[in-house]
Amino acid sequence: MPRMPQWLETAVFYEIYPQSFQDTDGDGVGDLQGIIRRLDYVKDLGCTALWLNPCFASPFLDAGYDVSDYLQIAPRYGTNGDAKRLFEEAHRRGLRVLLDLVPGHTSWEHPWFKASMQAEKNEYTDRYIWTDCIWEEPAGCASLRGISPRDGSCAVNFFTHQPALNYGFLHPEKPWQQPMDGPGPLATREAMRDVMRFWLDLGCDGFRVDMAGSLVKGDPEGKGTVALWRDFRAFLDREYPDAALVSEWGEPDKSLQGGFHMDFLLPWGPTHYNDLFRCASPFFAGKGDASVFVEKYWASYEKTEKKGLICIPSGNHDMDRLARFIQGDSLKIAFAFLLSMPGAPFIYYGDEIGMRYVEGLVSVEGGYGRTGSRSPMQWDESENAGFSSAPKEKLYIPQDPSPDRPTAAAQCGDPASLRSEIRRQIAVRKTHPALQSRGEIRFVSDGAPGTPLSYERTAEGERVLVALNPADEARFCPLTGNVRKTLYQLGEAPAAEGGRLRLAPRSAAWLLLGESQ
Repeated sequence: MPRMPQWLETAVFYEIYPQSFQDTDGDGVGDLQGIIRRLDYVKDLGCTALWLNPCFASPFLDAGYDVSDYLQIAPRYGTNGDAKRLFEEAHRRGLRVLLDLVPGHTSWEHPWFKASMQAEKNEYTDRYIWTDCIWEEPAGCASLRGISPRDGSCAVNFFTHQPALNYGFLHPEKPWQQPMDGPGPLATREAMRDVMRFWLDLGCDGFRVDMAGSLVKGDPEGKGTVALWRDFRAFLDREYPDAALVSEWGEPDKSLQGGFHMDFLLPWGPTHYNDLFRCASPFFAGKGDASVFVEKYWASYEKTEKKGLICIPSGNHDMDRLARFIQGDSLKIAFAFLLSMPGAPFIYYGDEIGMRYVEGLVSVEGGYGRTGSRSPMQWDESENAGFSSAPKEKLYIPQDPSPDRPTAAAQCGDPASLRSEIRRQIAVRKTHPALQSRGEIRFVSDGAPGTPLSYERTAEGERVLVALNPADEARFCPLTGNVRKTLYQLGEAPAAEGGRLRLAPRSAAWLLLGESQ
């Protein structure tokens, strides 16, 4: 894997959904000036980096994941000058910024796609994946058909309005399927390199890459896509060696081979991530089973040669809010897990104050069931919770209407609040290498029914035992060394009993260990 930028080794990320964070011009939609206004809040929480969801020009049929101009900030968010100032203001505070790169598809309104629809051959003809005949669809995916003078059907990713960019096929089988080194795929690569150059030159620190494992078609084992990203990595190593790359892939053994520094653990597929947070009986609600998650996590961890660079987010714009399933001290214990695992943690805006999923909302900009997790940030008790001066009915998404909805202002002033607890956890993580991104992990107790979740983190000669018991009853785990110091504690202190550690109900502890017993 490539050399990791030093700042990424200790990073704690804060994900900002731009349209829902802070509105400064009264149109009901968040903007870049709003993010700049709230940078001190993010820094005070202890986060060291931002991930911004897409803020490029778009018709917003999929909340910006349908890009119509990769080189232009969407006017509703501001200008490219605002983006430059955001990077500068973030850096002045010691914060880094990742932009969300969507390389797999564009909007059907992108000029590249409009040119590719023309019957006459031009430089964009092969920028997308087209069959040779309108009556033939690309196998394995949906397509756009009958929308232009060009004969053929165009492959789409996800929504109908997202035509797939052409990075080639691993093993072409039909005349219209170009190899990875064909003229169309190579032109697409260079165009995406130009996009990266543009924003890195303006001051961003790297990219979180959307659906990074899906680019090369006919590639079920990911071999072609790994090779593709190695090529991107070589370009970055030559021109921008400090640019960070974090993938939404969900297969860290592949993404790290491809040159990514870290990979997101996805909530779908075989990870069992949702066993912990989002299911009928979440482990961190005190009534579930973490053991299958531990098994799957360990398998992924070993495939990365124990580099551990797997990001576990509190949530994101695609998931239900944590607080839909977990409340009260259980949320604090969940964050004691999130902030003590390997890889950089990602906190979704508002999760740090326990923002709730807003039920029953009509879909906004392709959100559908995800819309309730994208409601505007709740800053204080003022109009629209301090998010916007717009009339309530003009807000991008309706806010939580509950009179007891949590706010950042109230939690900043309460030392017992969720935000204050997370702030303490981050502060401890920052001062102990064993708890940071590269610290190794060894599970001690797997959270099977009747047991807690506990694990050792080690780095630079330091050993920390993390012991988590979200259950209503006391639980026991092995004590793997002499406890030198309690670094962090929630609830009643754990007690050593005959080589075991007794964990009180609904408690968490990070313990600095000495020699093994």
